[in-house]
Amino acid sequence: MKSLTRGHLKAGLDSVRGSKLRNFWTMLGVIIGVASVITIVGIGEGVKVQISNQIHHFGKNLITVRPSALHTGASSSGGSSLISGLGITSALTNKDVGTVSITKGVAASAPLTIVTGTAKGDNVYNGGFVIGTSPDLAALLNQSVNYGAFLTDEDEGQNAAVLGSHAAEKLFGEDVPLGRSFSFRGQDFMVRGIFNDFSSAPLTQDADFNSAIFIPNDVAQSLSKGTAPIYEILAKPSSSGQTAQVATAIQQRLDKAHGGQSNLDVLQGNQNLDDSNSILDLLTRLIAGVAAISLLVGGIGIMNVMLVSVAERMHEIGIRKAIGATNKQILSQFMIEAGMLSLGGGIIGIIVAFVVDLVLRLTTSLQPVISWQVVVLATGVSLAVGIIFGSIPALKAARRDPIDALRSE
Repeated sequence: MKSLTRGHLKAGLDSVRGSKLRNFWTMLGVIIGVASVITIVGIGEGVKVQISNQIHHFGKNLITVRPSALHTGASSSGGSSLISGLGITSALTNKDVGTVSITKGVAASAPLTIVTGTAKGDNVYNGGFVIGTSPDLAALLNQSVNYGAFLTDEDEGQNAAVLGSHAAEKLFGEDVPLGRSFSFRGQDFMVRGIFNDFSSAPLTQDADFNSAIFIPNDVAQSLSKGTAPIYEILAKPSSSGQTAQVATAIQQRLDKAHGGQSNLDVLQGNQNLDDSNSILDLLTRLIAGVAAISLLVGGIGIMNVMLVSVAERMHEIGIRKAIGATNKQILSQFMIEAGMLSLGGGIIGIIVAFVVDLVLRLTTSLQPVISWQVVVLATGVSLAVGIIFGSIPALKAARRDPIDALRSE
């Protein structure tokens, strides 16, 4: 029995080797499907890890206040990320900023106000954005300043600015433009500090603070004549063990200030992570499902090629049956060939996925995470595709009458 199985394996391998180019094109659908599924799932898992690291860096006790409208635009389950909503008109007001700051248990808070316009230093900076905030922001985000210092209370009403690292390079073409000036909305601002690089999570709606210019919030409101939207308020409790209680207190005070219904969400760090993961999981499943269709296409390709192979080798099948080969043995031979094609495609697809993973890590900010469970699942699915779609031509070959097969040319 073992020698018979080895014979079928050798015959299957010889058959695959005999038509290398045709078999490669046959496996291409499986290769693309397996590589796509592994890559997409890996990207999704990697982004979730990056978001988690970002939230942990900011601190699990970070409380965010944002309009509830940010949720309805994505899904009913939530789904906004930690720092998001730059393109949405905010329902937050300066009164809300004051309400959050005076809530019992709040140690520090800071608004994030978007001011539109183009900054001009040595270069015109079109790719960034200007955020009005308070001196507490750096501590709230656990972010250190690489050069100079962050805004202080003395900078209120002053045209002072702190730059993200990318903003500094784009505005002035250098890493440390301390003391340099740039113009924004007709006024000159002096650079007081440069942030260290912020960790960022790609494929989310997060604001890239590396590209941001930070100015005092009162100056931002003055430049926009009070029309600049406050898209988010950040806060931290005096004790990390009181985060939930403080978040509840903020929600109650905001609701009361808005007549019992504020339409504002007060979220803790883990809630932000859950919201982000829910959307990423949905997108990953959707795109992976679309990519998996190529596995179906690959299976149909294997079936078609195996049908051609059966037709071409009908005389061989007749001879084998004439010398005593059973239907089961003929079936096994062709099933092994189909399995080799699909398994070979799966293995090549896995190799391609790891190459794509390496390229993404080297050329983008994405850090895909490929788990062994996904690799094993993709390999199993590719083998199952070969067995399922290879069964039809294998059954056709096994049931062929030996006399009719011998008459075939």
